[in-house]
Amino acid sequence: MAERLIGIIGGSGLYQMEGLENHREEAIRTPFGDPSDRYILGRLQGRPVAFLARHGRGHRLMPSELNFRANIFGFKVLGAEWILSASAVGSMREEVKPLDILIPDQFFDRTRARASTFFGNGLIAHVSFADPTCHVLGEILYRVGRRVGATMHRGGTYVCIEGPQFSTRAESRIYRSWGVDVIGMTNLQEAKLAREAEICYATMALVTDYDVWHATEEDVNVESVIRNLQQNVQTAKAIVRAAVAEIPDARQCVCAHALRDAIITARDAIPAAVKRDLAPIVGKYVGG
Repeated sequence: MAERLIGIIGGSGLYQMEGLENHREEAIRTPFGDPSDRYILGRLQGRPVAFLARHGRGHRLMPSELNFRANIFGFKVLGAEWILSASAVGSMREEVKPLDILIPDQFFDRTRARASTFFGNGLIAHVSFADPTCHVLGEILYRVGRRVGATMHRGGTYVCIEGPQFSTRAESRIYRSWGVDVIGMTNLQEAKLAREAEICYATMALVTDYDVWHATEEDVNVESVIRNLQQNVQTAKAIVRAAVAEIPDARQCVCAHALRDAIITARDAIPAAVKRDLAPIVGKYVGG
């Protein structure tokens, strides 16, 4: 049986993954344009992996500029069945402190104009997204995180805002009143597209600050974020290295067949060009 590729998405501060053996770079062209950067392929803990810097090496792309479709499609073309993600977030709860790590299992969308589906142009699918992250993968990240000594929180809601500005105080207080746990700018679209691509997805929310709701902490700013992020990134790398070794060879979760009953368009009504472009994702369900 062929080895299953594991994807890794590095967010702010995590632009490379040390320890990759036999690594090489590969540029992927997709029907949706170019991904954020070249994928770095190699072996980590004996497992085949592909690493992508979400914002590009050197942090060149702001959240609204990210080509989420190209990034996830590229992982699909490479054969990824799992994606481990890491991103910087603000905490909306007193007990979730800076330098903690939370594994969210829900999202709330406050973005405005981001492409977050592969479908359209004559091919329509509606995937289930009630539980937007992979439970199996999230549990591995949580368990491994505790083992390496991180302060971990299992479950919670990630509110995804447009950015690139941080929240106003009014927004921050309202989000808190909604009961969300962390706030960030990137992970929701990744989760949606990974589900459509039938790739397991889970993320580590690396807490850098208390946003601007907290009366006794300094307001969130790039300097304070980077200071805490540098510590969190080292922990995140340790978690990824340990988690890769624990990912099972076979998938039993719903992520693996999310499209099975989701495509609603009549097969003979799907444009040939759309079938061709989306073949890595839908080919097993709609044919050539």
